[in-house]
Amino acid sequence: MIRQKEIVLPSFNRGYHLITRLIEREFSDLPAVGMMHIFLKHTSAGLTVNENADPSVRIDFENIMNLMIPENQTYYTHTDEGSDDMPSHIKTTLIGSSLMLPITSGQLNLGTWQGIYLCEFRNNAGKRKLILTLFE
Repeated sequence: MIRQKEIVLPSFNRGYHLITRLIEREFSDLPAVGMMHIFLKHTSAGLTVNENADPSVRIDFENIMNLMIPENQTYYTHTDEGSDDMPSHIKTTLIGSSLMLPITSGQLNLGTWQGIYLCEFRNNAGKRKLILTLFE
């Protein structure tokens, strides 16, 4: 069986935000074994799995991405929505916009120190939409 739902996340500030619990609460009855696909319907934010315990990891992610992909560069031509416009699209391409996670014993099978991040690359982003597809 396949189940699917679209959810709307609250607006987040620019940065890396743990959203694992927001996703887990959407399906109260996960199967014993299965897969969950998570798709972000945006081109200026990303999804990844990483460290869920130490908040400094999220700060370091923001810092290194801004160093690798700086704003206000003269070589950007796609700047209609501001200085974070093109850099956010590049960051999304590098990070990705979907995840496929295993389900074991009725839970997302993440490692002890793993959490799902919404990577918000825009300075003034709105609410973000996710499509959650559950494969049982």
